Amino acid sequence: MNFLQLLLPDFSLILCGYLVCRCTALDRTVWQQVESLVYFFLFPVLLFQSISRSTVDLDATSSLIGAGLLLGLSGIALAYLLPHLPGLARRIDARAHAGAAQVAFRFNSYIALALSERLAGAQGLLLIAVLIGVSVPLFNVAAVWPMARHGRTGFVRALVRNPLIIATLLGLAANFAGVRVPTWLAPSVDRVGGASIPLGLMAAGAGLRLGHLAQQKVLTAGLLAIRHLLLPLVAAALAWAFRLEPVQTTVLLAFSALPTASSCYVLAVRMGYDGPYVAGLVTLSTLFGMASLPFALGVLR
Repeated sequence: MNFLQLLLPDFSLILCGYLVCRCTALDRTVWQQVESLVYFFLFPVLLFQSISRSTVDLDATSSLIGAGLLLGLSGIALAYLLPHLPGLARRIDARAHAGAAQVAFRFNSYIALALSERLAGAQGLLLIAVLIGVSVPLFNVAAVWPMARHGRTGFVRALVRNPLIIATLLGLAANFAGVRVPTWLAPSVDRVGGASIPLGLMAAGAGLRLGHLAQQKVLTAGLLAIRHLLLPLVAAALAWAFRLEPVQTTVLLAFSALPTASSCYVLAVRMGYDGPYVAGLVTLSTLFGMASLPFALGVLR
């Protein structure tokens, strides 16, 4: 399989967003509004529709769910452990780590959905939606906790207002209750959700920044090594241990090697942490994803 050709459309949209933001009048002011539109409306609609109308076979996906949760917990544990490793405590600023630890385990949902659909069609989209559904609440708690602890702010309010968690829970509730979007309304809902992927990828490109990375070189290297090297290796081991089916293995490996979430920057800024540094990590992670995804899907699989 030609993974460069497979990934090129998604990364082309990211590059397009980067160039449009920096070379035209459509600057960051415009793209900040696009990010809000995608994050609070378009993407939740896509998640809800994908989950609510699909047949979720818990027996068939239980192994994938178990592997996905263990993968997520591994990423969280490694990120939390990083400043406590011998020789690193004095080289990593505790506050910088609190704001940036999320980069090691969170993932770019836009790329996840676009890539999974291209890899395995509707089945891939359903499987990645299941992984998103079980991991987003866990990852949001893990991302907010160190910042709330250092900043002495509550995090329950931020969690219950997260649009991705709300859409996931509503989608699962509608699925289990047998409620579906009416046939006459479904095409419009599909178009609204479908717009989230290209706009989300372009918004990710518009937000790319590489400044401020030199401030925390050890922390930067550690977090990105977890995100793009260690987690794919853990995913390969989990796929073998859980004896996952080929499609599930593919989705889990892709999930493990994704660039980090572009919303890491938004969360860090909203909670009073070093936004430019986190934005630089997001940018570098997006670039590293062009290597880690082929590594996971080609070499490890």
